[in-house]
This record gives sequence, C-alpha cells and structure tokens, in this order.
Amino acid sequence: MTTEESSLAQDALDQKLTQAFDGKVVRKDLVRKVKVGANVPVFVLEFLLGKYCASSDEMAIQMGLKVVNDTLAENYIRPDEFMKAQSKVEQLQGATHTFIDKVKVRLADSEYWAECNNFNHKFVHISPQYVRDYDRLLTGGVWSQVDMKFEYDEDNKGKNPFWISKLQPIQIASFDMDEYRTGRAAFSSDEWVDVVLRTMGYEPDVMDRRLKMLFLTRLIPLTERNFNLVELGPRGTGKSYAVQELSPYGALLTGPTTVANMFGHMNGKQKGMVTIWDVVAFDEVADLQKMPKEVITTMKTYCESGTFQRGKEADTGDASIAMFGNTNQPIDVMVQRGHLFAPMPDVIRDDMAFIDRLHFFLPGWEVPVMYPELFTSHYGFVVDYFAEALRSLRKHNFTETLDKHFTLGSHLSTRDQKAVRKTVSGLMKIIYPHGEISKEELAELVEFAIEGRRRVKEQLKKMGSFEYYKTSFSYSDKETGEEKFVGVPEQGGRDLVAADPLAPGSVYAGTIGADGTVGLYRLEITMTTGTGKLKVAGGVRGTMKESISRAFSYLASKKVEFGMGKEIDTSDFHVEAIDLLNNGVEAEIGVAFFVAAFSALRHTPVAAATLILGDMSIQGNIKEVRSLTEPLQLAMDNGVKRALVPIANKRQFLEVSGDIMEHVDPVFYGDPKAAAFKALGMN
Repeated sequence: MTTEESSLAQDALDQKLTQAFDGKVVRKDLVRKVKVGANVPVFVLEFLLGKYCASSDEMAIQMGLKVVNDTLAENYIRPDEFMKAQSKVEQLQGATHTFIDKVKVRLADSEYWAECNNFNHKFVHISPQYVRDYDRLLTGGVWSQVDMKFEYDEDNKGKNPFWISKLQPIQIASFDMDEYRTGRAAFSSDEWVDVVLRTMGYEPDVMDRRLKMLFLTRLIPLTERNFNLVELGPRGTGKSYAVQELSPYGALLTGPTTVANMFGHMNGKQKGMVTIWDVVAFDEVADLQKMPKEVITTMKTYCESGTFQRGKEADTGDASIAMFGNTNQPIDVMVQRGHLFAPMPDVIRDDMAFIDRLHFFLPGWEVPVMYPELFTSHYGFVVDYFAEALRSLRKHNFTETLDKHFTLGSHLSTRDQKAVRKTVSGLMKIIYPHGEISKEELAELVEFAIEGRRRVKEQLKKMGSFEYYKTSFSYSDKETGEEKFVGVPEQGGRDLVAADPLAPGSVYAGTIGADGTVGLYRLEITMTTGTGKLKVAGGVRGTMKESISRAFSYLASKKVEFGMGKEIDTSDFHVEAIDLLNNGVEAEIGVAFFVAAFSALRHTPVAAATLILGDMSIQGNIKEVRSLTEPLQLAMDNGVKRALVPIANKRQFLEVSGDIMEHVDPVFYGDPKAAAFKALGMN
C-alpha cells in the first residue's frame, strides 16, 4: 500500500460513521482537492460532494469526483469570466442555463432585484416569492444553484434582460433531529468529539483534549442563540473558519458596519443582520476602530438581552456575536504588562460594559498555526447536514443542565452565571445533543465554561474597576459539597508582584483614584553621582509627580536627622514608575517613594511581596487611603503577602473581607520613617 493509500484508508470510526449516517458523510480530503481549483465556500463543495460522492466505494467516489469537477467547470462562474457567462445565457434565447453563484437581493423602486456576484449583474429579475422564502437573500446573500434565462425587455430598453427562473439555496431540503440524536447515541463522547472535528476538516489524532475543546468552542455561536464570543490569537490559526466555511447561516464582516445594516432600517422595510443570520462575526476586529459609536451602543444592549430599539418599536434577534482579532505580542508579555483586550479597537476596549457582555474569551494563542498534519483525510459529516443539525439545536435549551449535579460559586454574578450556562448549553449541543451526559463529563464542560468567562472578568479587573474584582470562580458538587476553584492557565504563576525581594530602591505601590479605579505600580529609584537633584522619567507626571516631589522635599529637609546628609547631597535620584495594570490611574504614592529612596540609600531591599499604600504632605504628615477593600483585593490577586497601611485607615479593616485578611498581612505606620523601617525589616 502506498503512503497516499494508507492515509486514505478507513479506520474504525470511518466505518462506524458511514454505517450510522449513510449518505450524509464525505471524505474530507476530497474537499481540499476540489477547493484548490474552485474558490467557493466549503459547504458549497460538500453540497456537490455529498450529492455525487457519498459512498465508501473508491470507484464510485472517483466517478463522483469527476462529476463534481465537471459541474464546477461548467456551472461555477469565475469572476473574470462573467462576460462569457452572460453571453452563454443570451445565446440560449429563452432557455435556461444553470450555474452556481452567490445571490443577494435589494429593494429598489418597489421592485426586488437580484445581484449575482460572479455573474456580475446587479439588476436580475427575481420572483418576490424567493425573497419571502429565503429572507437571507436581503442581507449578505446566499450561495445558490440558479437557473438563468435571457428575455429582452422592451420597456427597459434591454437594460435588464436576465431573469432567475429557479433558485435553490445550497442547503438540504429537510433535517431529522430524531435521526441525528439516535445516531449520536451509538458513539462514545470521545468518538463523537472526533467525528465533529473531522467534520470541521481537522484530524483529532494530533490533538490533545484541551485543543479539541478549543476548536469545538468555535462552533458554539452557530448552535447557541445570543452567544457572545471573542477570540484573540496569532494569525493563521483559522479563527473565522467555522463561521465563514462551515455554515450558510453565518455572516462574516471584515470591516465596520452601520446600525441600519446590523439592526435594520428605521422604517422597518429591511431587516438587520441580527434578525436574519444565526451568527454575525467580525473578522480582523482591530479594523473596527472607525465603526460608529452608535453601533457599539446598540450592540451592547443587544448582547445583553437580544433586544434593540429601531424607531418606536423594540425588536429582537437571536444571532450570536463573534469577534476575531490578532495578537501581536507573546501571551506572557500581554499578561504581565497589560490586559488581553489590548488588541481590540478603542471603541470596544474602552467600553468595559460592552466587554462584560462577552460570554467566553477563547485563548487563540493556544491554537497552533495551521499545518498539513492538522487536516484530516477521513470521513466527516457533509457540512451542509451538520450545519442544519447545529441550526436545529438552536431551538433547544441546555442551560439548566449543570443544576443536576453542581452549583456555581458566590463570586459569579448573575451575568457570569448566564455566560457559564450558555457555554455549557452550547457544548452540550455539540458533544451531547442526545442529552445523555455523566457527572464527570458535565464537570469538564462546567470548568471549561467557567474558565472562558473568568478570562473576561480577569481582564476587566486589570482595567481597574472594583465592580469586577470578584474573580475567584468556583463550582460545588451538590452531592459531596466539595468546592472546586477554576483558574485561567495564562495567569498561573504570573503574579504581577514578584515572590522574591526586589533590588534596593524598588517597591510596589498601590493607589485608588477618585472614581474607585485601582492602580498598581513598581517604583524604581537609581542613584548616581550628583548634587542632590530629583530626576523623574517622562512617564511620571501629574498627581504622581507632585506626590513624589513632596516626599523628596521632606526627605531632603530631614537628611541630617536621618543621618543621610552626605549621601543625599552627592547623589541624584532617578525615578521611574512602571504601570503594571496599564490603566493610567492618578497615583498618590509619596510614602512608597520615601521607602524606595530609603531603601536605595541604605542599600537594603524591601521585604518580598510588600505593597505600600498611602501618601504624605511636604511636612511628612500621612494621608490616609480613600478605601482599603479595592487595593487589598488587588494585592491579594497579584501575589502581595504584606501591605503597609496608614494607621488612620485601621478602622476600615472592618469592611475588608476575611478572605483578603487570610492572604495579606497588614502592617500599620504613622509616619514616613516608621514606614521605611517596617518595610525594610529594621525594627
């Protein structure tokens, strides 16, 4: 047997699938072969392959493959051959010619006109009945088999002589859900996962379980109504493939859009995309920078409730929203220096309320760039059939499934719980459409769903709003009472506050702005030979610069008392502040500067994992922190073990949760010198 023959040999899963779903499967390597010579969507190719190559007999497959290629050669219109196609129809003098093209329809002057994409004609007569039967023709268009004829129209002086006499969308005529569920019951969960992956065109044998789950998650918007997904990752990982190629019910946008296009015209004459398509996806999301703010505002409401306002009437839609974008930095850099939504355009990145409506953040950096071995040569469902299965399952609801065995933890808000439940429901439809699932299998889905939602909340927390600081997500076993906490892999072992001591002259400083936003900084002081001057880096400005200047003036005024007169007079102090959360909070960190300077002068490091809170006046009077709960929560979440706190804030510890107190030891101080001595462990 040759290498090629071996790669095409059926395995046990192929045989089981072809027996259980005879006539509804296709060999996926054939799709790739045909697609090389025809730039049409996968579901179009598989429509033809399923029609002519749905067989396990190799000779029959080869004969069917020839028919498919001949059909595409004869009926598929290349964009550069539109004049030839138009001429062919004209020469038939009233007889019809069948071809495959993408057709979309618009209403102009009270008449419907079809636009055939590759046929390159925008005024083709079409019966209103087709528009009523297939309303997706009005938004985005539908790939179809079209019977076209030429009839000279004297009234229009021959401008619009083309007529669609018959239109058949590329989709199956009917779908039997009972048959699909019965067939699923014959497979184990592992076998079915592999079947779905092969249907997508991938080879599961080269994947581990987690990678399989990531690929399957890309299908959730196609089967779960009003599911909001974001995936950010490197280029070339196939982020938009599922929406673009695996279903005729998904619309992929590659740039900004309008409110009218998304949600319909004010007059109600034309529906919006969210009411027509099952999923509306945005590719290259960074290009949405110029999208009107009104679109984001309307979409924010829609992502929450599935409703939107157009004119006087409120309307609803069930389309899911998916957003795909590219990351330009390694994940460890993104985690440590900012937040994971940084690649998003400002219009989305700066709207935390919009981000909070995202149900799942898929870590695209874990998906490999596509390589040959990742593609399968085995059997999978005809995509058209599988797309109908996913679409039919949209009518079903599995959001309450987790209640059979588990409860969600107290840190999950109502919105968090909704996100987790919808993710579990979507994965149930993909892997367990028959509804049969064990407790252990359900736990896998729940943990995965919690992780995807927590990733969203962790980034919101990094942006600084205390509203999102409860991220200790967990679930409990109803039978045993055991509680299990779920983290996100990219944050494991990557606390922003190092567990080891920093170099002398370096400290961690916390602050809270007037709006409740929390900041976390690493303050670094370097001493060089000089004349006692303070030199600050360009990033140190505004409130922070003023705070540091006051602390330095106090230090200079007390230099003799502290026994540091000579060192201060013969040195220049270079200060840099690194914004660890990258949220630009106005920082009052005078005490932290004083401690850092003291550490540099004494050549002694501050105790490991210590955070310093508080500011000071030019006379050394300590200013209390606005609130303790928020910065101490931040401290706990990022590896702080010890926090220096103004003694004036001691009464506020009654408001701090016991969970925080268990992880962060408070150390109170009443003046700058005491703060420095306690931070350096000198008393």
